[in-house]
Amino acid sequence: MIGLAAAFAVAGAASNAVGTAFQRKAASASSRGGIRLLAELVRRPFWMIGMAGVICAALFQSLALVNGPLALVQPLFILELPFALLVAAPLMHRRLPRSGWWGVASCVAGLAVLLIAAAPHGATDQAPLTRWVPALCLCVGAMAAAVLLAAPGHPAARRAALLGAASATGNALTAALLKSSSGTFADQGFQAFLRSWQTYGFALAGVAAVLLLENALQAGPLAAAQPALTIGDAVVSLTLGIALFHERIRPGWWLVPEACGALVIIVGVLVLSRAVQRIAPVPVPAGEGSAS
Repeated sequence: MIGLAAAFAVAGAASNAVGTAFQRKAASASSRGGIRLLAELVRRPFWMIGMAGVICAALFQSLALVNGPLALVQPLFILELPFALLVAAPLMHRRLPRSGWWGVASCVAGLAVLLIAAAPHGATDQAPLTRWVPALCLCVGAMAAAVLLAAPGHPAARRAALLGAASATGNALTAALLKSSSGTFADQGFQAFLRSWQTYGFALAGVAAVLLLENALQAGPLAAAQPALTIGDAVVSLTLGIALFHERIRPGWWLVPEACGALVIIVGVLVLSRAVQRIAPVPVPAGEGSAS
């Protein structure tokens, strides 16, 4: 079941990366905004492919969370960042600099070391309300505090990092609520799923996380927002998995390779975030640029 959860999580990360890349490709070809932009995008094949990728990612994530611990599934979504760059660079006719490839390798290697050493286990689908209430209060409180500290007037990098951290917390909370509601659906059926408060909770948390993400990307440089988004999601998810669902990682001397893996991931994310700023255009064959 752990292997199945890992496979679904990797598939979800890849699907979300493909969806994001194709949506950005479609949106980059339009100068419109608001409802008019959406009305134009729904007629573009690239945007429809992107939406299919996002929907598949949500399904894969649900299947992963049903079959494995939150502490395993959410860290694997770190792979979305290198996947997105690998897909978006050729799609947008860009060339990833050499440092970007080192960043991709660091993310993958660090994640492998971290998860093999930690070996998350002991997953359950449900948690009592006595554990949900403090978790919800802490997550929502942390998100609200980050938003207040990121008020206009502060340095752009600080605002982007704080809003990225708030979005990451929202993503982790969404995944925890999704795990609980998906478990309800698998065990008790669709009617119980609709009666579960977690079903509506993950919808609200997901919307909040997306809004915070858009504001983080608008507030400052990607190099400031992306590390907070990527690392924050993994850290908060690990904490929620342990606190809510009594998931466990290996203690003792295993903490040394776990810390080393986490450090390599952080370095990889930082390198990738900076490499994005130096992606160079490549020549586009005549006539190809209009096929969007």
